[in-house]
Amino acid sequence: MVAVPDFSARFYSRNAQRYAEVSHSFLQSMYVRSSHPGLKGDWDLIHRMMDLIPDGSRGLDAGCGAGARDVFMYWHRGYDIRGVDVIEENVAEAQRLHPEIADRVSLVDLREPLPYPDESVDFVLCNAVIQHIIPEVAMGVTLPEFARLLGPGGVLQLMFKVGEGITTVYDAAYGVERSFQLYSEEQVISKLDSLGLTVVPAEGDKLGGAMYFTDPKLTDHCILFARKRA
Repeated sequence: MVAVPDFSARFYSRNAQRYAEVSHSFLQSMYVRSSHPGLKGDWDLIHRMMDLIPDGSRGLDAGCGAGARDVFMYWHRGYDIRGVDVIEENVAEAQRLHPEIADRVSLVDLREPLPYPDESVDFVLCNAVIQHIIPEVAMGVTLPEFARLLGPGGVLQLMFKVGEGITTVYDAAYGVERSFQLYSEEQVISKLDSLGLTVVPAEGDKLGGAMYFTDPKLTDHCILFARKRA
């Protein structure tokens, strides 16, 4: 296992149930401001992904979080999706809240090669996860693994906190300070391009390109969709 700083493992282990409540209620999922008029919150991302992939597509939520909210929502709409998370309590909370998908959520470390075959999924969700991983590992292991899993034409949805270095912010929903790794969007897009993924451009009023938003903690994010070239 790669030795890396632990930004959030203790936080998630201690707050899994509360995190699931916040996630499922969308308390922190509406954005304070964004660069795209059609991007107001997480629901807009979900709708855009479903627009980009065929019904019933195979998917992976990489870092599904406590309660695996998005795994349940995609599965409920007929998608063949699975979720993975590195925190045991997060997986257990997903299985408790949604026993229907208990066998679809498992314990996996995104800092290591993933236990799935090449080109085995049509889409990957990775929302606010690489901000817990140092750049050397995210760029050297995590993103290449997503590219390996995606079949030709498959789509990656990637959200990350944007900037340089590490930031520490106060999270009022939990009453604690939390630290996050920041990423340059140019660095991420360049890496994705080298892996054979092209950022999906905006089409009319549809979401696309490198988009930006500020969350309720007043931290800035970049969100993009990238399609794997044939």
